[in-house]
Amino acid sequence: MTIVTPKFGMGASVLRLEDEAFITGRGRYTDDIALPGMLHGYVLRSPQAKASIKAVSADAARSASGVHLVLTGEDVANLGKLKSGVMQRQPDGSQAPTRDIPILCTDRVNYVGDAVAFVVADTRAQAQDAAELIDVHYDSEDAASSTATALDPETPLVWPELRTNRAFLYELGDAVKTEAAFERAARVTRIEFINNRLVCNFMEPRSAIGEWLPGEDRFQLTSGSQGVHSMRTILAGQVFGIGPEKLRVVTPDVGGGFGTKAFVYREHALVLEAARRLGRPVKWAADRTEHFLTDAQGRDNFVVAEMAMDGDGRFLGLRIRLTANLGAYCSQYGPIVPYIGVTMSTGAYDIDALDVTVTGVYTNTCPVDAYRGAGRPEAAFLIEKLVDACARDLGIGPDEIRRRNFIRPEQFPYRTQTGRLYDVGEFVGHMDLAMKRADWKGFEGRLAGSKAEGKIRGIGMATYIEACAFAGSEPAHVELNEDGSVTLLIGTQSNGQGHATAYAQFVAEKLGIDVAQVRMVQGDTDRLATGGGTGGSRSIPLGGVSAARAGEALAEKISRIAADELEASSHDIELIDGTARIVGTDRSITFAQIAQAAGQPGDLKASGEFVQHEATYPNGTHICEVEIDPQTGQTEIAAYTIVDDFGATVNPILLAGQVHGGVVQGIGQALAEEAVYSEDGQLLTASFMDYAMPRADDLPWLHFETRNVPSTTNELGMKGAGEAGAIGSTPATLNAVTDALYRAYGIGHIEMPATPSRIWAMIRDALATK
Repeated sequence: MTIVTPKFGMGASVLRLEDEAFITGRGRYTDDIALPGMLHGYVLRSPQAKASIKAVSADAARSASGVHLVLTGEDVANLGKLKSGVMQRQPDGSQAPTRDIPILCTDRVNYVGDAVAFVVADTRAQAQDAAELIDVHYDSEDAASSTATALDPETPLVWPELRTNRAFLYELGDAVKTEAAFERAARVTRIEFINNRLVCNFMEPRSAIGEWLPGEDRFQLTSGSQGVHSMRTILAGQVFGIGPEKLRVVTPDVGGGFGTKAFVYREHALVLEAARRLGRPVKWAADRTEHFLTDAQGRDNFVVAEMAMDGDGRFLGLRIRLTANLGAYCSQYGPIVPYIGVTMSTGAYDIDALDVTVTGVYTNTCPVDAYRGAGRPEAAFLIEKLVDACARDLGIGPDEIRRRNFIRPEQFPYRTQTGRLYDVGEFVGHMDLAMKRADWKGFEGRLAGSKAEGKIRGIGMATYIEACAFAGSEPAHVELNEDGSVTLLIGTQSNGQGHATAYAQFVAEKLGIDVAQVRMVQGDTDRLATGGGTGGSRSIPLGGVSAARAGEALAEKISRIAADELEASSHDIELIDGTARIVGTDRSITFAQIAQAAGQPGDLKASGEFVQHEATYPNGTHICEVEIDPQTGQTEIAAYTIVDDFGATVNPILLAGQVHGGVVQGIGQALAEEAVYSEDGQLLTASFMDYAMPRADDLPWLHFETRNVPSTTNELGMKGAGEAGAIGSTPATLNAVTDALYRAYGIGHIEMPATPSRIWAMIRDALATK
């Protein structure tokens, strides 16, 4: 068999197959779906951050116009809580107890937005009006809202029965070895900072439709997600206590996820329970304020870190004390996010000793969970901010200190102090290329130009490495259809990344067909027995290889059928443009004819599965250049340069889109975004009036290119790319701002977000002390 490679295989810049539907308004999202007899739900939420519930009176709401059902905590006592199963072992070998999320609160509320009741009516407006008639008697208590002070003796306890706000304690590294490194150090640099809390503002707010199918004796849930199978497992097992076959989960189009749509939320259970009780479909759709208040938020760490160095500025030891805010409850992956992050503590550097302590804390705030990067952006920010601080302390350039301490190519494979196994890397290579593209040498001239106009200027870099596409697999299944097209079924879930296009490239390349002839099916537990979902940049590195293997297996079957029909050897068959042809002749048979000629349905189906045994480690260098007006504190990003190592590129256009989006999110954290809670636990940034998002006119053209070193872990050399932009951009941007402030005023630290008001105030303070 010979494959005539089509025009658009792996590495080609194929335009997104899914875009026509989206830009012509034919996308189908959960909230677009209207089922016969469908009712609408609304969640009554706590206005207080911490209070005991003394009484709930819902009689008036139950008799309100259009209302069909009101559920309180007592009414759903039959439903299990949402539990986190990822608590890691503490130093004494124990696992700390979790604090699970009740479907509706019964005796206490723990953050503003905690769910108290669920009202179902003919319309959402009627349900919302009726919810206002529910009388909840709260007995208010003092709240804890700050990560940095959560463990202070005077801070109120979120869960008094624990007698502490500490959720867990993790330790990594070798404290004794690290202390010895600090004792012999010629220089120690220390930093302290807050990694600010973020709200994940995807375009499509969450929504869900619950159905009870009496003829099938099971539920059906339709909801935007990042994977239907994990949702089915949790809802069926934890909440309803039923077998997975009793729940079908379907995900239509999804307007962004970024980690936050990977989790099971209370509303998923509520619409299902209400549908079962009423015998009618029930839809719930969040508004943007609900999203701000209740969807799992990201980041929120308080960090103290120290680097021990010898006289030449080489790193001897790293000590980290990190406090991670979990919010009021243990969200689905919340306890493991900081753990994953600190496994990347040493970054791209050869550091022989490491001592890390991670303390998880509870506060009366929205739960915190995985948000684009899930711990790795926090780790990259920490080490890259610290490395820049080391360079300033030593009086050497940020590039020079990195050059002295990078893991060298000959050291790979390299085992870090946390057990991570980096397979390959050429960090100096992409740093040098990024510096060249950014015209690093010409910065002094641009700085002089800024000074002449009364501005200050800075340039910053971050050389990151992250872990993604973690060990595991994602099977792929393909089937030749009657019309000669091919269907691919795979258990990941596109949230806008372009999976239909990328996967089609792998399959089309193996079958010799156009990518438009491949149709992807995701997001249906009835169509797919298993699936790992989308997260951790796993879909293409794992699923793509499986899709290629499945395509290759189907090509073999097609060739055998064609050989029988054409009375030839399968070795003499070539696949080209949707036909199977005897090489060197005009005798051929179309894929549609092959589908008709198949003896058994299995002859037209094939599967592939690639099992990866270690994570992949994408890395790269980001360089940001900023100009700041000291009279206003306004920052302008003058230039942004990225040189990444993703091992191998599947589709340059899709890749650039992923990187650009991630970079903008990272810049948003550095300069604009912050979820702010008051001392009494009220979210002060609960809308776009108060929470600043990056805008198109905040950014210059982003220069992006790759300098790839193929992974030896992944079969096709890929390393994963979906989160990398958000990992390298935040430290690069803040390092640039800090560089500008340090050059002009000697300011070596500024907290994120570096807003105009914060920059202006720091400049004023610096001038006042001179």
